Amino acid sequence: MSYLVLARKARPQTFDEVVGQRPVVKTLQNSLLRDRVAHAILFSGIRGVGKTTLARIMAKAINCANGPALNPCNICESCQAITAGSSLDLYEIDGASNRGIQEIRELKEKIRFLPVSSKYRIIIIDEVHMLTTEAFNALLKTLEEPPAHVFFMFATTELHKIPITILSRCQRYELKRVAPIDLGRHLHNLAEAEGVQIEQSALDLIIREADGSVRDGLSLLDQVFSFGEKNISTDDVIQVLGLVNREVVLRLTQALLENDPGTALLALDEIFSFGMDLKRFTIDLLGCFRALILCKITGCEELLDISEHELLLFQDLAGKHSTQSLHMKLNLLMQGVEVLRYAGQPRLVIETTFLKIMESTAVTPVTTLLSRLDKLLAAGNRPGDVQVGENQEKVNELGAIAKKKMPLPPIGDQKNKPKNIAEKGEPSEQDAVQEPAVLPSLATNEQQSSFLSDRPALSSEVKSSPDEKKITPLIEPHQRNVRRDWMDFIAYVRDRSVWIAQDLQRADSVKEQGGELLLHYQDSANCTLLRKDDTKKLITEYVLDFFQKELNISFILPEGGEVAQNGQQGPLKERHLLANDPLVLMTAEIFNGQIGDIRVGPRFR
Repeated sequence: MSYLVLARKARPQTFDEVVGQRPVVKTLQNSLLRDRVAHAILFSGIRGVGKTTLARIMAKAINCANGPALNPCNICESCQAITAGSSLDLYEIDGASNRGIQEIRELKEKIRFLPVSSKYRIIIIDEVHMLTTEAFNALLKTLEEPPAHVFFMFATTELHKIPITILSRCQRYELKRVAPIDLGRHLHNLAEAEGVQIEQSALDLIIREADGSVRDGLSLLDQVFSFGEKNISTDDVIQVLGLVNREVVLRLTQALLENDPGTALLALDEIFSFGMDLKRFTIDLLGCFRALILCKITGCEELLDISEHELLLFQDLAGKHSTQSLHMKLNLLMQGVEVLRYAGQPRLVIETTFLKIMESTAVTPVTTLLSRLDKLLAAGNRPGDVQVGENQEKVNELGAIAKKKMPLPPIGDQKNKPKNIAEKGEPSEQDAVQEPAVLPSLATNEQQSSFLSDRPALSSEVKSSPDEKKITPLIEPHQRNVRRDWMDFIAYVRDRSVWIAQDLQRADSVKEQGGELLLHYQDSANCTLLRKDDTKKLITEYVLDFFQKELNISFILPEGGEVAQNGQQGPLKERHLLANDPLVLMTAEIFNGQIGDIRVGPRFR
């Protein structure tokens, strides 16, 4: 078969045939006319926007026998050889297949020779970001100072992977996505050239699926042409490309906004019956909500890549709903899409997400609740407030309840029984009863007074009489036990003196007996510093502060179980202390020795 696909058949051969990219094309043409062509050019952009095509057209324009001109002639021998792919002076290399340092060395050897039949040798490296670091390094010097008869042209879809040392030696051109208008015009002209009539809505589906890539659009259009019909409808494109009818997605979007669960679930079932990929479906649905929000923002309609018919539908639908409602439903939909990525029951997740979106309008926002609460508090009882409406009814109800309360029981002497404040008006000093400061917020001043008069006193002993003695509160200290709370006491001491806490923690046992705190130590070296008078006084203060007890500190040492006082100790204890002295132990360890005789008599002191 000799069929040539549209992506190759419709490849542009001149700058005028390039779809979009007008700023880049104009810069390249001016560089040709003014003889300012850079020796290394780098084209970057997404797939199918014309990177390799521009590199080939530039190669023809440089070597064109009729140049320099705005476009290559495509008539001379050099242009025809490059178009046919048979030029000996054009090296087009795939960076993914020839990415090693050895291939770059071979390339450097080839470019040393003068061109065979053209003016210059052109080196085109496609997907140049696939070269290894060693290959890039081998190319640096040649790229910086190439021979006068050589031009380099690179193409890449991942500009960030190219070393900065390479980028600094190239003239960069970043190609953008092709605008839907330009792509639609190009595809429509190709369809007419092929003798195929295609509906505008069907063409809009292909443009949206192409996503700014000319090659993707040509591949999809070629697939639709293979359907075999001369008149292509929207249903044909949906069936051939496996898409969901746009009307179904719009109907589903409208049902979610108008809280119609029946229509939404039926539309979802229709979408599932098409066998559409869930990821593609969620992308389309999110795109609809995005279009609705952009329609609510003035001047943002240009950001939408949709047809005029769909734009009118979105504008009409967005006008019926607030921006806050659209944004809230979009957030819920995005949360559902995130859950869908890891769900074992994807359809169930989508259905529950739709129900949550439609029920969200019945939920009162927190801001609304707070504003209502502020209004209610502002309408409460304050000096000079006037109660009206619903609040006045609550006040009357509260007053009626207060009047029906039972009279107070007698408290103490009947002569001092407080009189009814409601009858007397203002209470006297003898009748005043201490009450909490919190009053019913919905009652008036008179109703508050009546309410207070009927409330029982909180305590029969608390009165405002100046002759009555004040009750002195009793101080009840915390009851702490030495054995149980000893570790807490150690932590308490550690905050004040770390070394004292460490030595106290070395005690073998602790006991409280007869107003004394007995600390048992098997090794007296662990309490040598603690037994000093200043330290014992400090420990006594700590014990008093923590246990709230006055205890005398005593240290129980190994010899005979007696209590060591005033630093007095026997000969055996002194020998033990000397044998375990840290300095003695360290000396024995350094010199790899051992302790021999220990003499503690008066002669050796």
